[in-house]
Amino acid sequence: MFRLITLFCVFGAMFAFIFFIFGILEREKMKMKNRVTEVVGPETPVPIRQQELSFPLYQRFVKPMFSGIFGILMKYIPAANEDILAKKLSEAGKPYNLLPREVLVIKYLMAVIFAIGIRFLLHNSGKSHIQSLVMIIAACIFGWLLPDVLINSKGRQRKEQVSKELPEVLDLLTVCIEAGLGFDGAIKKVVDKSKGVLPDELFIVLEEIRMGKPRREALRDMADRLAVDDFSNFVGSVIMAEQLGISIGKVLRLQSKEVRLKRRQSVEELAMKAPVKMLIPMVFFIFPAIFVVLLGPAAIQIMRVFGR
Repeated sequence: MFRLITLFCVFGAMFAFIFFIFGILEREKMKMKNRVTEVVGPETPVPIRQQELSFPLYQRFVKPMFSGIFGILMKYIPAANEDILAKKLSEAGKPYNLLPREVLVIKYLMAVIFAIGIRFLLHNSGKSHIQSLVMIIAACIFGWLLPDVLINSKGRQRKEQVSKELPEVLDLLTVCIEAGLGFDGAIKKVVDKSKGVLPDELFIVLEEIRMGKPRREALRDMADRLAVDDFSNFVGSVIMAEQLGISIGKVLRLQSKEVRLKRRQSVEELAMKAPVKMLIPMVFFIFPAIFVVLLGPAAIQIMRVFGR
């Protein structure tokens, strides 16, 4: 039984590693293909079967397989904290288009896999039953929390990217509006001329406006998806300026200055914290080495003198 579990774990690890490498190669190939399409133009129409075979392995085989497994398991997984998971996934940009129930399935599977793996590793280790039980419970908790950690990390990276892109986007919006474009036209210019998280989200806003959704609601939904304070303040200022009839160009210029000021203050705060953070490696790693180099020969000489 344990040999079978071992073979299953080894096969799973090798499959995951090979799939990861294959995904990187396919991603680079797709980037090159898209670049060639942009420069040369679209290719001649190809048969449907050839189009299907040109899709990555993940889309042709792995994703349908996991979708079937998830579809079966989701029927038996209790719905718990789906709203919280949905908000976290929205802030993280909905990685791999995962649904909250699918994340719950992954959490259960990770907990079981980690627990089984630790149980197998501790089978002939000589540990007591209490120690084995504690380590299995710890592995189960680790597997359960690992998807949350990855999603939260993805959300933090996304928020940092939005904070970096916001001043440039506001400047471009300001220039476009002051040049005579409307707010929707300025957003379209930003989408066409920029790349990143904010332009992608602004493209979604434009699509929602074209489908008949009010602009203020589309912007508020975007602010809820990003959950960045600076952008939420920007959206609130734009909506208020639209309601009161204030020039949006002036509001955008003031918002841009304020965002840049906050960004400069945050950088200065990080710079002020750097010396304090450097004390830990200096005290525990650098100073002991310096003391050994400087005082080591003197200590050896003193031991020789008094040893006589």
